[in-house]
Amino acid sequence: MLSKRLFDTVCDFDAISASVSTLSFDSTPVKADNLMSMMTPNIKRSLFPDDDEDSGLGMDDHVTLTPSLTKSAKRQRTEDDNSTCSKRPKVCTDIKAVVTKLEENDDFIADGSRLHTLPTVTGKHSDLKSITPQTLTDVLNGDYDDVISDYKIIDCRYPYEFEGGHIRGAENMYLHETILTLLQQPTKYKQVVIFHCEFSSERGPKMLRFLRSKDRELNKENYPLLNFPEVYLLDSGYKAFFNEKSDLCDPVSYRPMLHSDHSEDLRHFRVKSKSWTAGEKRRYARKAMRF
Repeated sequence: MLSKRLFDTVCDFDAISASVSTLSFDSTPVKADNLMSMMTPNIKRSLFPDDDEDSGLGMDDHVTLTPSLTKSAKRQRTEDDNSTCSKRPKVCTDIKAVVTKLEENDDFIADGSRLHTLPTVTGKHSDLKSITPQTLTDVLNGDYDDVISDYKIIDCRYPYEFEGGHIRGAENMYLHETILTLLQQPTKYKQVVIFHCEFSSERGPKMLRFLRSKDRELNKENYPLLNFPEVYLLDSGYKAFFNEKSDLCDPVSYRPMLHSDHSEDLRHFRVKSKSWTAGEKRRYARKAMRF
């Protein structure tokens, strides 16, 4: 009740100020006393109503003698402000409705705008939407071109794994900083992004969650809007896909992360990926200390 009263008071005050118009003459200015003497009773009543009709009396008022008083710029601003204020509860209600929708039905994509396009399965990560190698094959073969506008396949394995064989058209992004470049790229309506690593058990899921977190952060003022609301994880990763659809891999090969010829590469890329993450944590820590 207190907040309502405060808003009512502000609106009343603006309405008072909004009743003030502008006095302008094309000829020589007339003194106030002479002006009053020239006014008819009807003009006086219309311009200077009783106190209970216009609580703005007593202020330094100026009026324009026109057939009908036009709406002042300040009144227009007041009405615009009131209109904006009246929309705020609706926005909040919409956000609440989206949250409720997502909680009650996880078949909706992350911005609550529509259902998932691709069929999903229960994978190792219950918080993520997983698809089978067969579904990804159908995407590659164009079977979903009528319902999706574009797709990206993000391979989160290390470069030597990627070079040893990857899904046709995939992009190699194993560092957090490369994932961030996705948010700088133009997006399309009904675009899907599919993450994976060797088994889709650690690196792929982590990068997917990182993208979603940064996407939320980027669009925090426009919740639930997202650049990439429809994101999937390839169930069981590249290994499972290669075992089923090796003809869609380039080259047709599978190089595991723990390959004996790449032990030095493994150490190098592990250190590189962890050092970036550590740097991010230090930056967040310094930022938190400022407050």
